Amino acid sequence: MWNATDKKEVNEMRIGIPVMDKNGYESIIGQHFGRVPYFAIVDMEKKDISFIDNTSEHFGGMGKPPELLRSNDVEIMLCSALGPKAIQLFESYGIEIFVGASGTVRNTMEQWKNGNLREATDANACKEHRH
Repeated sequence: MWNATDKKEVNEMRIGIPVMDKNGYESIIGQHFGRVPYFAIVDMEKKDISFIDNTSEHFGGMGKPPELLRSNDVEIMLCSALGPKAIQLFESYGIEIFVGASGTVRNTMEQWKNGNLREATDANACKEHRH
């Protein structure tokens, strides 16, 4: 389990969350992180939320979601589930991933802060996304 004392202070981080709409903290979490239309970026230092379009190759653009998120200084990704290849890609960019997110961005942030999300591993990778 992730511990704030292991990393820089939580209030200095940028957190990425795959979402289906741009409705602030009430945005709905997408079930397939790579195919969501947007990523919410929660800036804990500025205490705000912004959105970036998913311009990865899944949407006819270039690159993969971890590259896009890293280019926006995301350090942690919170999502419902993802496959082992995606876990490896995120790790190669130095982005920690936590799975089990559901509901809205607000719900997901609370789940994470309360330690209710699990760190993504090959053992808990989504079997449907083994590509």
